[in-house]
Amino acid sequence: MNEVLPIVYLSGIVIFLGGLAIFILLQIIKTRRTENRFYKLQEKLQKEKGTAQEYYELASLYLDKKLYVQAVNLLQKGFKIGEKIEPENKALMYNALGFAYFSQEQVDLAIRNYKDAIKIYPDYVIALNNLANAYEKKQMIAQAVETYEKTLEIDENNKVANRRAELLKKRLVSSK
Repeated sequence: MNEVLPIVYLSGIVIFLGGLAIFILLQIIKTRRTENRFYKLQEKLQKEKGTAQEYYELASLYLDKKLYVQAVNLLQKGFKIGEKIEPENKALMYNALGFAYFSQEQVDLAIRNYKDAIKIYPDYVIALNNLANAYEKKQMIAQAVETYEKTLEIDENNKVANRRAELLKKRLVSSK
């Protein structure tokens, strides 16, 4: 029995380290793919005019890197190009633009872009949640609750909207 215990411990450690190595390898591969796509898009858009989708994709990568000013510039270029952008994609772009502004503490611009996204695509739950969050940031609690409730009409199981709406309702009741 005493001879088996070290083998079990060593086996456990080897399995754990093997799993960790696989996880790290997969993360490296994922990061390399993202970085390759980032550099290819960046290179292409510096040399020539791209599509709205390419501007959006590169802006999304900039958002992931927390480079908000660059993301705003790319999204604005995406809107300016002459091609027709599908309404759902346009809503995605407005939401991303709102997120970039919100991340820079430009809440009024964020609210305007979230509203534009919702105007185009009224059932856009992420944009509704983002708009409600921006209202919270501006201390517009009644509008935030109303927006979270709109979110819950579309997606009744939305955990963020559920939790935030309940919390804000309590704040509204206690402040009256």
